[in-house]
Amino acid sequence: MYKIINFLDWVGEKVGSLVSWISVVLAIIIGLDVVIRYVFRFTNVWMVEIEVYLFGMLFLLASGYTFKHEKHVRVDVFYSKLSKKGKAWVDLLGGICLLIPWCYVVIVSSWYYGLSSFLINETSAQPGGLPALYVLKFCVTIGFVFLLLQGVAHILKSIQIIVNNDK
Repeated sequence: MYKIINFLDWVGEKVGSLVSWISVVLAIIIGLDVVIRYVFRFTNVWMVEIEVYLFGMLFLLASGYTFKHEKHVRVDVFYSKLSKKGKAWVDLLGGICLLIPWCYVVIVSSWYYGLSSFLINETSAQPGGLPALYVLKFCVTIGFVFLLLQGVAHILKSIQIIVNNDK
């Protein structure tokens, strides 16, 4: 079980470090867009859309990394007062009953959403917008796959804590 957890954590770290470069590219593009817009008094639709695409990709693809480092949104009213074993039980039950089913639903439904977009070669509805809208739509699927993998690692860690009677 340790090897599986270590492998899934390694995947999460690698994906997180790769995806972090999207924020650098996004910052550069936004900076260029601001200069072009306020100095030269024009903008391109494709540039605005690329900003939206990159932000969406960053948000979706980094979800597993965010979960791994416990930087996701959580209601800690009761959770923070629990013992390590109590937290492990909450994480285990939450992962099995909520995270895995929700990831499955989103992965399956978004796959068909992205596939249908690909099959019709969907592009932006805006004149001068970006082609290949399906790339962003498939990022929903990929992002939830990464979240699912990290969720499985988290569930396995919870099982270890429960089994080893860590307090």
